[in-house]
Amino acid sequence: MDAASIAAAVAGRRSTARDVVAQTLDRIARTDGRINAFTDVLGARALARAEALDAALGEGATAGPLAGVPFAVKNLIDVAGLTTRAGAKINRGHPQAQRDGALVRRLEAAGAILVGALNMGEYAYDFTGENIHDGDAHNPHALDHMTGGSSSGSGAALAAGMVPLTLGSDTNGSIRVPAAFCGCFGLKPTYGRLSRAGSFPFVGSLDHLGPMARGVADLTLAYDAMQGPDPDDPVATPRAAEPVLPVLESGIDGLRIAVAGDYFARGGDPDAFAAVARVAQALGAGRTVELPEAHRARAAAYLITAAEGATLHLDRLRTRPGDFDPAVRDRLIAGAMIPAPFVERAQRFRRWYRDAVLDLFGGVDVILAPATPCRAPKGGQTHFVLDGVSLPVRANIGVFTQPISFIGLPVVAVPVRLDDGLPLGVQVIAAPWREDLALRVARYLERAGICTAPIAELT
Repeated sequence: MDAASIAAAVAGRRSTARDVVAQTLDRIARTDGRINAFTDVLGARALARAEALDAALGEGATAGPLAGVPFAVKNLIDVAGLTTRAGAKINRGHPQAQRDGALVRRLEAAGAILVGALNMGEYAYDFTGENIHDGDAHNPHALDHMTGGSSSGSGAALAAGMVPLTLGSDTNGSIRVPAAFCGCFGLKPTYGRLSRAGSFPFVGSLDHLGPMARGVADLTLAYDAMQGPDPDDPVATPRAAEPVLPVLESGIDGLRIAVAGDYFARGGDPDAFAAVARVAQALGAGRTVELPEAHRARAAAYLITAAEGATLHLDRLRTRPGDFDPAVRDRLIAGAMIPAPFVERAQRFRRWYRDAVLDLFGGVDVILAPATPCRAPKGGQTHFVLDGVSLPVRANIGVFTQPISFIGLPVVAVPVRLDDGLPLGVQVIAAPWREDLALRVARYLERAGICTAPIAELT
């Protein structure tokens, strides 16, 4: 059942929050042994909160928009009583969180019920969904394939039908990649739109938190509940909440929709571009635009990611190098050796690139681009072949996502199925603070049957 239906049933007293949570916990217990999406299941906490919600509703309390909706969060978001692992062995020695992260508190204020914490790539420096400490998450559509990362458990738990709503983080593509590989919807909001307070950082100038769901209405319900300024996050915007749900069904009439060309039309599997073409056709998008110097934007994003990430982890690299995933450790060490002038040049380019891309939105409202260059690779696969060239998986899955998050644009990743094979994803990109436009387009595509996110049939 989707989040909106659950909330309506609980609010209308046709179902109890306790029954919903009990069924969710049972589904997790029966399913997660094959998926490995969860690192922690919070049964006692969830049931207690559900019972308290049922009692309050029975006494006439007003139901929140997410009343009784179970959700789970990537384990880099603080949960009171749990150690915030961020997918790492080293963090397991940290004290337990004393308070839930800001977005957890906001979802629960809207009536949602936290049921657990989710697997992820170590320190969010991952596109595969593989983790040597907690075990790899498995793609519910094909258990021997990757989920994508680093929000691996967030995508897998949705695709397996364990929960209707999850939270992930996205620095270079970590919501959009698992959304594409697992066949669900994901929202990377404008940089600064949603609070990151109470989460373990990766790259402060690139980090975003956002929701993932199997439907656009659910994605929007969660997004609306989490909006608003937060003095505990220094980059969170002071803008007041701008609810999208009231305009979600407005359609696409009058919207100027274009397809990203050049860089975003090469360097991928033909199916990745076929997915974009299908979405473009459904939207009547015949125009192509070019994001200037997108290849340099990706290179600059790599530099800034490596340098900022290395600075954050420098003490850990010095004292506990053997406790890192070697693939993560080695990239961080390389980042620590990048000369400062290179990083400064990347930041100057970033400012130029942002201005150049924002100029494009003077003539278009939404831009379409592939989410990944291919479908989900097999677990353990280290390379894939594109145009006859063998490329490392970890380094190249984010080829189309990095130039977008690099300047903090809002994106909805929408799932597309071309055949009976694994899903693909398309990015629906809007100008800063126009999440409403990207969500309206995603909803139109969902209602047209172009982008849907069915629960995987586990065998």
